[in-house]
Amino acid sequence: MNHSMLLLILVFSALAAFHFIYYIVDRIQPDKDYTPIALRVKTWWSMFFIFCLATLLSSVVSMLSLMVLIFFALKEYFSMIRTRKADRRLFLWAYLAIPIQFYWIYTGWYGMFIVFIPIYVSLFLPLPRLINKGTVGFLRSVSSTQWGLMLMVFGLSHLAYFQVASPEYGAGLVLYLVVLTQLGDVVHVLFSLYFGRRRIVPTANPNLTWEGFACSLLVTTAVSFFIAPYLTPIARPFALFTGALISLSGFFGSLTVSVLKRDLLIGDDDKAQATKKSYLSLIDSLTYTSPVFLHVIRYFYDFM
Repeated sequence: MNHSMLLLILVFSALAAFHFIYYIVDRIQPDKDYTPIALRVKTWWSMFFIFCLATLLSSVVSMLSLMVLIFFALKEYFSMIRTRKADRRLFLWAYLAIPIQFYWIYTGWYGMFIVFIPIYVSLFLPLPRLINKGTVGFLRSVSSTQWGLMLMVFGLSHLAYFQVASPEYGAGLVLYLVVLTQLGDVVHVLFSLYFGRRRIVPTANPNLTWEGFACSLLVTTAVSFFIAPYLTPIARPFALFTGALISLSGFFGSLTVSVLKRDLLIGDDDKAQATKKSYLSLIDSLTYTSPVFLHVIRYFYDFM
């Protein structure tokens, strides 16, 4: 408990210091758009709160908190889709998949946890849309719903499985993952803001540049090398690999969600502006880094 409390204090101090620096810089340079940084700061505080619940109270409490976050992210995603009245029952079934997925995690049933949404939900999800609802818009509604479940529910639920699979190291692994994921996003945005010249997908996310990507990859890999022994049982040489992997997968997650939102919100500028400060913007990178990191650790280490 002493070690856990010390870790919480250090993380809280670092978050408070960064938040203060962000506040000062944002006031000094009002001409710069620091909105992506503000979103990451909010994510850090949210994940720190969940980490505190898992460390000080119970992993069940942190699971419930994560379920609430996933529910609002999925709800926001559904609000972007152009839907018909026939799709409402489909969305209800999609929401029911959240507690079921977390039940598999709570029981430690890895086999069902890993196949429930990709296989069973994808096979049976079309049923409520098929029965007495016609065929118009069937493919779009079912495929977009399943894609949302894969990103928000399946991807993010891996964060909860760390603590169940490894009670000893789970909390540290989650903290390590979240720190590197969010650090990579912040470095990418900052370097793109000050030094970026070549945008990767200018129509979807002007904050992503090749210069920012290269710097993010280097910084995330270097930080991973130094912090891995303090938060995880991962050896330093292997931490270079996991740091680079988290940076790459986080980049693809952020890029995918940016393009996805752009596609769903074409022609709806008001809603597009509102979703810049959305749940999806908070967890976009984690939807990719969480499953990738868990399965890599599970493959190379026995404690998972």
